[in-house]
This record gives sequence, structure tokens and C-alpha cells, in this order.
Amino acid sequence: MKTPIAAAFVALLAGVPSVAAAPQFQTPAPVAFLQDLSSGAILYARDADRRMPPASMAKMMTVYVAFDMIKKGELKLDQQFPVRPETWQKWHGPAAGSTMFLSTGENVSVDNLLKGIVTLSGNDACVVLAEGISGTEEGFASRMNQAAKELGLTNSHFGNSNGWPDNGVTYVTARDLAKLAAATIQNHPALYKKYYSLPSFTWGKTLGAGADITQANRDPLLGRVAGADGLKTGHTDEAGYGFTGSAQQNGRRLVMVMAGLTSFNQRISESVGFMNWGFRAWQAKPLVAKGKHVETADVQMGSSSTVGLIAPTALTVTLPAGAVPEMSAKVVYDGPIKAPIKAGQHIADLVVTSPDMPEQRLPLVAETAVGEAGFFGRAWAGLTSLFG
Repeated sequence: MKTPIAAAFVALLAGVPSVAAAPQFQTPAPVAFLQDLSSGAILYARDADRRMPPASMAKMMTVYVAFDMIKKGELKLDQQFPVRPETWQKWHGPAAGSTMFLSTGENVSVDNLLKGIVTLSGNDACVVLAEGISGTEEGFASRMNQAAKELGLTNSHFGNSNGWPDNGVTYVTARDLAKLAAATIQNHPALYKKYYSLPSFTWGKTLGAGADITQANRDPLLGRVAGADGLKTGHTDEAGYGFTGSAQQNGRRLVMVMAGLTSFNQRISESVGFMNWGFRAWQAKPLVAKGKHVETADVQMGSSSTVGLIAPTALTVTLPAGAVPEMSAKVVYDGPIKAPIKAGQHIADLVVTSPDMPEQRLPLVAETAVGEAGFFGRAWAGLTSLFG
């Protein structure tokens, strides 16, 4: 069970008490979600758990799987994969959607395929990468769904590598897309920086003249919002125009999702307005310094009966700009916590609440390691548990 502990340090939250309602945002987007990753605060949510077709936003999962394999040493950036004639035939021509303009029979590095997926949204690049990794696109989709399970994407499923309409087999939610974006940024920061903010990429040749083909990144925030550095647009007739994006300003990182918009230009204007609202209408308030002791948690079957809880990083909360609302906090954890515990292990959360605001959950970690109790300690713990 989640055991709440009285937050003895609540006084640290106190400012000038003035209740402030959450800022309002108006958008025609039927689905919208905005989260401040720096605090975990959800700033806006409209139909965030509706299952919907992702269109090319599904390619974020294809890229995440590749990033994970690169990190584990299972995939190399200079590794070459062939463009099979059958794949080229299926994903060649205007009816096949966005393309990297791959040529049949050519060998393409993982590095270039990733650029073709992220920057150019190449449907062909996705399939070549998927077939190169798993042999078949179906086999790669199984990898995508396993990764989704590991990331806690509880309301998403992938049937192909590029988000092409497949009669509802592939679906996501805005909340899951934001979680996938956050995982990409946090788990693979160097690869995210390398691939997701390229302004353009050149690949392929025009027919006849044989001129280089350069395509621009479709990310509507790049060059329009300070600190914008990813992630992925999507569009099909079925899904409408969508975008999952992120930007960082003054230490705050926001992740946004919009879907179901009606045009390319509307996607630009709504995405830019949404992200700017997130930075301007909200502010970060420092809460707990990195390494500060917050509380003590009970430990079961351990060499110590308690363990300190500390902030793993500088913890902040996100509040309406220009106001200091009343706040309260409590520490919660599944308790008592069973040993062994590693120093730095996430074992509790600091839950901050404020009127008219969704709660914000901030991680707390073990201050020290706690080993398992010896034989006599375990026996004593067993006896005391019998008698309450």
C-alpha cells in the first residue's frame, strides 16, 4: 500500500499565500497534452487517453528501439542495411507518403536511415531499418510493443514501423506519446541531440537532372520557439495533423502533443502557441535542493530499520506565473520498504498539491544502501510481525 508520511518540511513551501487558478488555454485541437518534465506537472490535458492513429508520430518508437539497441551495443551507426526491391516498390511513389528517396539495391547506414526517419519522415527508411534489424517489419513491430510495455505505454500498440494506416492495429494516446518522448530525451540524451533537431537532410537524386534532394525538417517549433529540439510530426487523412514536440528554456523542459488538427499551417500556429503558453503562463518554483534529506522511511528485513529519503536532483514545482498559491506536501511510498536497498534507488515520492491544480509527484531516493538483515534479524522481524 502507499503509506503517507507527514511532511515535516511543508514550511519550505510557504510563500505569500494567494490561491491561483490554473491558467487557461484555448485550442481547436481535439487532443492536446502538455507536461513540464522538470517537475512532472501536467499543465494541460484534453482527451489525453483517447486511442487514436499516430500517423508518423509512431516513428518515434522505431527510433527509440534503435537508440536502445545502439546504447546496448546491439546496433552500430555505421552498420549497412540493403533496400530490398520489394520494399522499394511498396514505398516508392506519391501514394506511399513521405519518403527518403531511397533507391532499390543500395546499402544505407543506420546513421543515415535515422536521419531519414527523423528529419524526412521517410516511410521507406523506417521499413528498411525494421527489416535490417528484425528480418521482417512484423518482427520489428514486436520489438516496438515490447519497448512500449517496458516504458509503461499502457494504451498503445504498434503494428508497423512507420504509422501507416492499418485498420486500427496501430494506436496510441497523447499521454503515451508524451511518455515516449520523455523516455527518448531522458534515456538517450546524446542520440536525441544528434538526430532530432537537424534542420534538413539531403538524400537521393531527382529524375533526369540527378540533382541532390534536400528536405526540411517538418518540426513546427524549430526556429520558432527558443530551445525547441524535437520531436515528430504526423499526418494522414485518418489521423489529421499531429505533433509531439519538446523545448527547453532556463532549465525547464516541456513536452507537448497535439492531434487531429485540420491543416499543415494550423499545426504550426497551434503548436507554437501551445508551447509558448507553457513557458509564459507557468513558472518553476525551487522546492528542495539536490541531496537534501526530506524524510525517513521504514525498512523491513533490513540491516537498518530506516533509510533516509533525499532529493536526487534539485526538485521544483510548476505554478501559474506571477502567483504563489497555497501548497501542501506529503511523502508516499510502498511501505515498509523491503531490503536490500541501493543508495540512490527511487523508493518514494514527494506529492505536492495546490488548489485547482493537479498533484505533482517528485521522486525521492534512498540516502544510503541498506543490506538484508542477518538470520537473527530476519527471525526477530518474523516474530514481531506475528504479534503486530
